[in-house]
Amino acid sequence: MQFGIFSVGDVTTDPTTGRTPTEHERIKAMVAIALKAEEVGLDVFATGEHHNPPFVPSSPTTMLGYVAARTEKLILSTSTTLITTNDPVKIAEDFAMLQHLAEGRVDVMMGRGNTGPVYPWFGKDIRQGIPLAVENYALLHQLWREENVDWQGRFRTPLQSFTSTPRPLDGTPPFVWHGSIRSPEIAEQAAYYGDGFFANNIFWPKEHFQKLINLYRERYAHYGHGTPEQAVVGLGGQVFMRKNSQDAVREFRPYFDNAPVYGHGPSLEEFTEQTPLTVGSPQEVIEKTLAFRETFGDYQRQLFLMDHAGLPLKTVLEQLDLLGEEVVPVLRAEFAKNRPAGVPDGPTHAARVAAARAEEVAAK
Repeated sequence: MQFGIFSVGDVTTDPTTGRTPTEHERIKAMVAIALKAEEVGLDVFATGEHHNPPFVPSSPTTMLGYVAARTEKLILSTSTTLITTNDPVKIAEDFAMLQHLAEGRVDVMMGRGNTGPVYPWFGKDIRQGIPLAVENYALLHQLWREENVDWQGRFRTPLQSFTSTPRPLDGTPPFVWHGSIRSPEIAEQAAYYGDGFFANNIFWPKEHFQKLINLYRERYAHYGHGTPEQAVVGLGGQVFMRKNSQDAVREFRPYFDNAPVYGHGPSLEEFTEQTPLTVGSPQEVIEKTLAFRETFGDYQRQLFLMDHAGLPLKTVLEQLDLLGEEVVPVLRAEFAKNRPAGVPDGPTHAARVAAARAEEVAAK
């Protein structure tokens, strides 16, 4: 079981002070948060990809490459790589390069994106979002596995005997997650390739994501990759903690009430009751997160969103201390209990290289 954090990289005014960080400050804060994640013993740091204000992470591989040089163990991932508006050839090149620089500590999460204007900025049509995701990933999958690629599709110029460079480290491409909030087609795509499926699991009730995950598990088995229980699932989550639950609610309320993503709607109490958002003590976070297994089955990766809504860096780092010291050690132990032997661990480069070599030996 892997634990980590993911960031959307929003630049949001702190409602308690009225101060808005600069883009420079927000970028440097994301780096500080990633370094803190490794310091407190987390496994993963993931960044989104956005090309519009008020977000800053327009170049995830640049940021992750910088973080890679300053960390030793942390798995570096995206929480969205726009498979629809990015050229698959450039994705193949950028992430293979990052994989070499990070000694394999790289994942990538494919997503369609939820900002409509981005599509025409990159010469694409949002009405073709699903076909773009399907075709572009098919090409990316091939580029990482074949040295001479011939390709012809609907959305880009043909390729003839094209070789993407550098080749994936150890002949093993980065592990791919397909992230989705609402699209069964993406769950189907993840299942077809035997890749991981990441359910955002933030803004909507658990029953919504349960349907997507169950579909993915069933189709994963249908395509012959293993049993439904062996499918590779990741979940998002949101938490804000203080030692005392009442202190957490009082401190977080103004951030919740004014956040662009959910402010001015349901109350904090309504939102925490109906969605995975947890605002309270470390024990409350532990209890709610452990309940995810009851809904979704055993899974491989849990990422928390913690640096949003204008929270100052100092507060986020305090949150990470609580997460690393009081929450994650308990979650690791509890999730390990009664975990069936056939359920896979979270993906790592070393384990995937070993598995590929074992398959080669078995085939001889």
